[in-house]
Amino acid sequence: MREYKMRRGEHLEERVPDMKAKIEDFFGEVSGTEEYKGSDLYVVEDPDNPVFERITAGTVEYDGKKDKLGVDFEERPAEDVIAEGKADAAADAVDAKNDFLEECTGRDAKSRRDSMKRSVEDDAETPDNV
Repeated sequence: MREYKMRRGEHLEERVPDMKAKIEDFFGEVSGTEEYKGSDLYVVEDPDNPVFERITAGTVEYDGKKDKLGVDFEERPAEDVIAEGKADAAADAVDAKNDFLEECTGRDAKSRRDSMKRSVEDDAETPDNV
């Protein structure tokens, strides 16, 4: 599961007032929920795009901090998708992921990558035994 921060000064609930509808618009019908860090995230068991096997997404709520977008994209092996003659679906899957993440967080792919790098660097500088 990956968690994504919002753009500075923005909040997830303001950008996406109906998370379930947003997920269904991009990936297909929500079939249930799954608990993650005390929050219920939506699950799409049969995504519209054949590249995805299962998608879990939603708002991860934190007390005293801004909520984050939690997402887990489970993808099928590329060989299987290509063997079925659905290679074009791979490009559509990448676009769907990037568009969904950008609409929800207000951050483009480059901004999200840079943020993840900073987060990893911050973690590396913080000793565990202090």
